[in-house]
Amino acid sequence: MIFGWGIENKTVRELRKNQGLTARELAQRVKVDTGDILEVDSLKLKAVPEPLKTKISPILKGEYMDDIPWL
Repeated sequence: MIFGWGIENKTVRELRKNQGLTARELAQRVKVDTGDILEVDSLKLKAVPEPLKTKISPILKGEYMDDIPWL
């Protein structure tokens, strides 16, 4: 998965757990309700509705770590 191939076929829960995040932590980072995250938790990333998908996909892929200045 050098270029993120196959990420779309994994569930949101699996990707969230790989990043070490709870549903509440993910919801706080993207500024949505925890219930919204729990609704799509069992869906594959490609099946998540578009407005929410664009918010959570960088965090689930780990791209948000690139913006931390001390790394």
